[in-house]
Amino acid sequence: MERKSPAFTIFVHACALLLAAIILAPIAWLFIMSISPAADLAAKPLRWWPQSADFSRYQQLLSTAENSAGAAFTSSLRNSLEIAGMATLAALALAIPAGWAVSRTPAIGWSLSMVIATYMLPPVALAVPLYMGLSHLGLLNNVFGLALVYLTILAPFTTWLMKSGFDSIPREIEAAAMIDGAGLFQTLRIITLPLAAPVMATSALFAVLLAWDEFFYALLFTSDQRAKTLTVAIADLAGGRVSDYGLIATAGVLAALPPVLIGLVMQRALISGLTSGGVKG
Repeated sequence: MERKSPAFTIFVHACALLLAAIILAPIAWLFIMSISPAADLAAKPLRWWPQSADFSRYQQLLSTAENSAGAAFTSSLRNSLEIAGMATLAALALAIPAGWAVSRTPAIGWSLSMVIATYMLPPVALAVPLYMGLSHLGLLNNVFGLALVYLTILAPFTTWLMKSGFDSIPREIEAAAMIDGAGLFQTLRIITLPLAAPVMATSALFAVLLAWDEFFYALLFTSDQRAKTLTVAIADLAGGRVSDYGLIATAGVLAALPPVLIGLVMQRALISGLTSGGVKG
């Protein structure tokens, strides 16, 4: 076996620590800002750690008092969860059969390429037709309407991911199951989908993150707490004449928690799919 030198091992660990520091530093600073008094945030020179931690902003944003900043924030949090959840489930429901069909029928692969080509268009070019369509359907400032818009963004991406996952599954396995008497849907349910579980988990994770972070369409197609998402609610906190940077940082920390938790759950599902989806000889 090849033995690595201690210097190389130290170099690899140092690079890993440097990368972790670069990634985590903005998140750590966001949390420090959220618990720093306003005087510390405006102090010169800047105080890197507050003299006394202030968690009142978290209580303020998690409050459900009527007509308060907390009521607006919690409402937008609920809307983001509903919209991201509906859009992700609908995208997977479309991507699984579409990805399998394109994977098993290469002759129609051009259709997926054409759909993915829509990503080349800037979002502002689609804003007017989407706005007119939602207005005609009465879905402006509506959670379901915004989820429908997000579906048009997520479906091509998740279909492409699922198609890549199905490509790695040998067709001979499905053919053997059908020879043994399994129907098409039985083959998909018993053979193909369990083997594609890692890709399904990855597709769901990326779909949730894309829907959670989207800002442009949420800003255009929502106007109040009935459908406003977290990204727009955080922007509203920064839209006044005097911005409370600590409150904005607190909203950022709270908005980051659901994706982190969802990522941890999907990571477990991904590992489970990798360990249980192997092909036995």
